Amino acid sequence: MVERYVMSIDQGTTSTRCILFDHSGRLVSVAQREHQQYFPRPGWVEHDAVEIWRNLQRVVPEALSNAGVDSGQISAMGIANQRETTVLWDPRTGAPLGRAIVWQDTRTAPLVEELREQPGDEFFLEHCCLPPSTYFSAPRIRWLFDHVDGLEQRAREGEVLFGTVESWLIWNLTGGTDGGLHITDATNASRTMLMDIRTLTWDEALMDFFGVPRSMLPEIRSSAERYGEARALLPGVPITAALGDQQAALFGQTCFSPGEAKCTYGTGSFLVMNTGTDLVRSQHGLLTTVAYKIADQPTVYALEGPMAVTGSLVQWFRDRLGLIHSAPEIETLARTVEDNGGCYIVPAFSGLFAPHWRSDARGVIVGLTSYITKGHLARAVLEATGWQTREVVDAMNADSTLALKQLKVDGGMTSDHLLMQILADVLDVPVVRPLVHETVSLGAAYAAGLAVGYWPDLQVLRRNWHMAAQWLPDMDTERREWEYASWKRAVERSLGWIQPPKRP
Repeated sequence: MVERYVMSIDQGTTSTRCILFDHSGRLVSVAQREHQQYFPRPGWVEHDAVEIWRNLQRVVPEALSNAGVDSGQISAMGIANQRETTVLWDPRTGAPLGRAIVWQDTRTAPLVEELREQPGDEFFLEHCCLPPSTYFSAPRIRWLFDHVDGLEQRAREGEVLFGTVESWLIWNLTGGTDGGLHITDATNASRTMLMDIRTLTWDEALMDFFGVPRSMLPEIRSSAERYGEARALLPGVPITAALGDQQAALFGQTCFSPGEAKCTYGTGSFLVMNTGTDLVRSQHGLLTTVAYKIADQPTVYALEGPMAVTGSLVQWFRDRLGLIHSAPEIETLARTVEDNGGCYIVPAFSGLFAPHWRSDARGVIVGLTSYITKGHLARAVLEATGWQTREVVDAMNADSTLALKQLKVDGGMTSDHLLMQILADVLDVPVVRPLVHETVSLGAAYAAGLAVGYWPDLQVLRRNWHMAAQWLPDMDTERREWEYASWKRAVERSLGWIQPPKRP
């Protein structure tokens, strides 16, 4: 009998990966290729959507070749993608209309400040459960309409398509200019500021407000269903799943019950808690989002707390300060001291995300004395991720009756055992890491496999999950709360930063 596999495409912020998984959820083959990051102006971050598509065309055959299988052995394909990144393209030529604007980009900050004043946060929270932020797609579309001559008119005449990256890839995979499917899934649509999160349909009031014509928006589908078959790369292979990367990680961590949560620690970090079929509207600075929707089953919702700078703080420590030569060295350096020496770092390099949502905040280092060494700074870098996570967890516990009992973790930073212990200490809950690290890719594969019966149900997926490591709390309550109060004072400094006059 010929072995069959599920293919997962993980289109991330820095690279595109293709991974094959077998029935046990084991990684069989992987191929990866990075794409260029463009920073044309301060605060601007862009990608070349054509480069991303070409990279996918390279990694898919490479992953098949590495495993020694052919496309006929692929039961289904699922896609996980960097969320909110905005791609506009011409459906007649297939050419992107400029570079993709990445989720980290802050060029819309002035527009977002106007939105917070008029019509105000409540208007958007009522319609899409998202506050105005540079994070989301709709302000970027409006910015492009305002700054690219003729673009808005072209959109109204049906000459422009919008999508997040999974839409762009699915359109190309299914034919492109020759009948390509223009679709998205509910998890990605819920991050645009254009979707009614209750009905999973494009919201007329939001489309009118931002001036976005319905014709440029993709059709919203569930996260796991048969969308269509690939015509490029893998002709005949069904494309059956699409999820935003953080929702895919939640799925890959098998957080299928209300109250279960995961946090992915990478360039930024994203803590997501399953709230079941209850839509919990946050009152404490979190995002209410779609966790996933399987075929015609009820929508599952989540609360999310994004943290913009975690792993990138380690990169800054390495590349800008030159205090370490490689990222793993920070753990060794941080272990040369017993504590942070009273030093705290708030890494608001591009403002603060959850639970503050302040684009005007700036990074601060407080508590510097002549006693502080580079070891103390290294410790403060790691603790900054811990305390940011604590702020998000406190907000989740305040928003929901589902108090966090355990945190499942994944992502590159989880190889740092000291950081994982810091997390357990500051959260006062066990922190567990799964055997399979590639939870984003695994989640997309699981959803795709469910849609075609490769896996029969969620319980089978739960049995595939195995713990690789666990960290238990080991800090007394008095010290934990004293340090947390010190961190909060440092955050106040960050939020109170006053922009100096422009340089002459």
